Formats: sequence, C-alpha cells, structure tokens
Amino acid sequence: MMQCPLCGAPDAEFFHRDEHREYLRCGACRLVYVPPRYFLDLEAERAEYLLHENDPADAGYREFLSRLATPLLSRLAPGSRGLDFGCGPGPALVAMLREAGHEVAQYDPFFFPDRTPLSRRYDFITATEVVEHLHRPGEELERLWALLRPGGWLAVMTKLVIDAQAFANWHYKNDLTHVSFFSTDTWCWWGECQQSPPEFLGNDVILLRRAR
Repeated sequence: MMQCPLCGAPDAEFFHRDEHREYLRCGACRLVYVPPRYFLDLEAERAEYLLHENDPADAGYREFLSRLATPLLSRLAPGSRGLDFGCGPGPALVAMLREAGHEVAQYDPFFFPDRTPLSRRYDFITATEVVEHLHRPGEELERLWALLRPGGWLAVMTKLVIDAQAFANWHYKNDLTHVSFFSTDTWCWWGECQQSPPEFLGNDVILLRRAR
C-alpha cells in the first residue's frame, strides 16, 4: 500500500481518475494526492513554472496576493522577520511585505535555491500557491513549522478540495505540477497535530499560529 505523503497512513482509497492521472485520498488526513509515477521530471516542472505570470509590478497579481497579505499584515508586529517559501521566479509577495516594513527572505528550489534561509527562525512564513506542488508535503510543512518562532504565523494560499463531484470538474487538478490537494478537513487534521486550529479566510487562504 502507498503511504500518504502528508501523514504516512497506508489506507489510501481511490478518489478520481482522468485522462492524465489517478488520484488517491488518505483515509486519515483526507489529503488527495497523485501517486509518484505521475510526477513530472524536474526540467518539465521548471518549464511549467516559467509559464506562470507573477511579475512583482503586475497590479492584478498584487491584488490576488493581497488576499493573503492583507490579513497577515494585520497580525504582524512592526519590523517582523519572514520567509516566502516557494516564491517562484518573480517574488511579488516578497516585495509587498518588504514595502510594508518587514524583513523577508526568499527560497525556491528552482529559482532561489540557496538554502541558507532554511536555517533561520522567523515570525512568519508564507507559501502562496505552493503546497499543491509538494511531493512530500508532510516533510516540508514540518520543516516550515520548525522554523517559526513561538507565536509565529504560517500563511498558506491554496485552493481546497470540496468533494469528488466538484473535483471531477475542477480546473486546479489539470495543472500537472499540482500533486497534493488539501481540504478543510486536511488542514484541521494538520492544525490539530500542531495544536494550532486553522483560520480559513475566503476559499483559499489558511492561517495557522504556532503556540507560544
């Protein structure tokens, strides 16, 4: 049996199949995920990311990111220190948070691969449109959580699974770099593991605060 890439449970069930891939759902944490045999190779994955438009000067993209940035900024002390994890080739959110007076490091395995920022501690960590790309989301989220100082915020943006019927017609699954799909149940499970109940803002922003 295949282990869930988030919680390690072996009791996956069939969830959906389309012309490209099969999707499984974990019976424990409810993560919907793609088996590794469907993962793109690194060059194909990088090429797909280069097609994304995330220009820091693009007003429309900034407005999109403000769905996460605005509520996060309202919770931060002045001059907080943060990390944008998976910032992509055009780190617009980094620019927005720096403009608000915060110190922000950036890391992306393809475009900003210097791992030095992953050895520091932070008051907040952002991951916008990132977790759905993670091959090992359990490992990566635990790493990020460990980098947070007590009282620090993890701010995530990702679309959420509703049910099998909605998933069948969901454009989000059609991006072949998307391999891990979270639901509100999944985030509630993960938050309980961290003793941090998630806050859901709109349909794609999740905030979790590390206990003091």
